[in-house]
Amino acid sequence: MPPEWVRHDATWLSWPHKEASWPDSFESVPDVFAEIAASLCRYETVHINVLDDVMGGCALELIRSKVRHEDDLRRICLHHIPTDDAWCRDHGPNYVYRHSVGGVEKVIVNWDYNAWGGKYEPYDNDGAVAGRIAALQGLPLVSPRMVLEGGAIDVNGKGLLLTTEACLLNPNRNPFMARKEIESRLKYFLGIKKVLWLKDGIAGDDTDGHVDDVARFVDERTVVIAVEENPGDENFGILQENYRLLRKFTDIEGRPLHVVKLPMPDPVYHDNERLPASYANFYIANRQVLVPVYRCAKDRIALEILGKCFPSRKVVGIDCTDLVWGLGAIHCVTHEEPASC
Repeated sequence: MPPEWVRHDATWLSWPHKEASWPDSFESVPDVFAEIAASLCRYETVHINVLDDVMGGCALELIRSKVRHEDDLRRICLHHIPTDDAWCRDHGPNYVYRHSVGGVEKVIVNWDYNAWGGKYEPYDNDGAVAGRIAALQGLPLVSPRMVLEGGAIDVNGKGLLLTTEACLLNPNRNPFMARKEIESRLKYFLGIKKVLWLKDGIAGDDTDGHVDDVARFVDERTVVIAVEENPGDENFGILQENYRLLRKFTDIEGRPLHVVKLPMPDPVYHDNERLPASYANFYIANRQVLVPVYRCAKDRIALEILGKCFPSRKVVGIDCTDLVWGLGAIHCVTHEEPASC
């Protein structure tokens, strides 16, 4: 599995339509998706799963209102691939490169999907997305027979994979698989050599601790990690423990990782519910990095830190205060397709 910063052929999105994911606030959500798509299509193709022509037309018009140049719309491609919800990071295609005697080919790994431990039904359409995209693109489809969401893992392309115990070892995912067997399948199907286990995720996260709200590789040996400095915040103990663990981790050659602290935003609430707002939920695209921001003073600090991590890319802040009411942000709704071999 290549890291997110390699050259993309495209990014995949699933257009939002499930109003129950954003109770009483759905109206503003397509606008955020349109802003994400408009930013992405400047430099890469954007594939969007829609239910029908009506939804596709509405999506295209909204994106048109956001693009800088009309020509950018040529890189928007709509597909009639039905979905149950919009979290493409978790139900979308996991592309890997398969090496064989005949060369290298791009393959889609079709992990089982159960809506974060069966929390939200139905999820049959979401579970079929990767297979339908493989058929659309004529790519081989490999099924490991293991539940795994894209937001639960992050890789550096040099043998390392980051995850959390709270998610991957949760009995609502793979109750009959021990840690060693889970590691074995990750190594075989993703081509990694070492799993780095953090503990738990952030408050408000209904995924049981996805790592893409906590810590992310930004290059082969550098990890940014969300850290809460306020001892009175419920994330303080969780994130400080993850930070201490990460400082002890090494790469496959035994060298310590370079660890960069990323602040947590001020707490975001909706109807008195703490939401999983995190700057770690950024997306690395061609020539840019899209970063969720939350209308607080720490937005600027986070953008500056990530700007230093990605000096050759433009760092773009996108207001995700409304989007995160659905319990996810930019990384949760995007899925990269690496360049063809």
